[in-house]
Amino acid sequence: MSVSLDVSWLGGPARQRGIGVVAPFDFALDRELWRWVPDSVSLRLTRTPYVPVEVSLDLARIVSEHETLGDAVRALSASEPEVVAYACTSGSFVGGMVGERAMCAAMALAGEVAALTTSGALLEALAELGARRIALVTPYTESVTRALEEYVGEAGVAVTGCAFLGLTRHIWKVPYRSVVDMARQAVVGAADALFISCTNLPTYDAIPQLEAELRMPVISANQVTMWAALRRIGVHAVGPYQALLMGATDRQEEDRPAEQASEREQEGLT
Repeated sequence: MSVSLDVSWLGGPARQRGIGVVAPFDFALDRELWRWVPDSVSLRLTRTPYVPVEVSLDLARIVSEHETLGDAVRALSASEPEVVAYACTSGSFVGGMVGERAMCAAMALAGEVAALTTSGALLEALAELGARRIALVTPYTESVTRALEEYVGEAGVAVTGCAFLGLTRHIWKVPYRSVVDMARQAVVGAADALFISCTNLPTYDAIPQLEAELRMPVISANQVTMWAALRRIGVHAVGPYQALLMGATDRQEEDRPAEQASEREQEGLT
């Protein structure tokens, strides 16, 4: 007895909007990127070619050469992404702000599509939050961490406290508890936000917990990359209890009760 099913009513699948992502060859957190992405959007990922170099400033320069990025973006072009993101923090800050802008231009030229990088998205997120002083957490060596401090310094952002792990490999294996411990060490001075660097460092579930404990916005490399890429195509990133994803209007509404309380207290004193 044969059975045939009528699937004509399905009518799908629904159209998916696409974001292209170029990641370093050792990137291992594809699933984390997807957690910020709504169901209507698909990520199309590719990786840079393998090179036998540990995480360092040298590696950051190698994986971010314009020819390498151009080849990766051209490979993604067949899937017709609406925007392309280079998901690498150190690779996009190693040349400073001028170098970051040149990377975006090279990728945009190669793919004829809007392009952004993690480090550019970081500055965009800090501007969105109005953050001019940050605490900094990285898994990097000291030299790579200092290069990141110089990069944000170029943009007029001061680093008030810093903690780093000194790792040169296997960064994706760092547990959340280590990220949280570093965050607590880094927040030693007055800061407007905490930034957790490296797209290969897991952060998704740690962000809301740290925001609740530290009482400040907490942003991470993968978060700002997805937030900025989705914003380019007019789509909101998804994620629970993350200040950056609330939007400026929502943050103003949240702050209003505290402001009103302060005003009432001052009126009571006059």
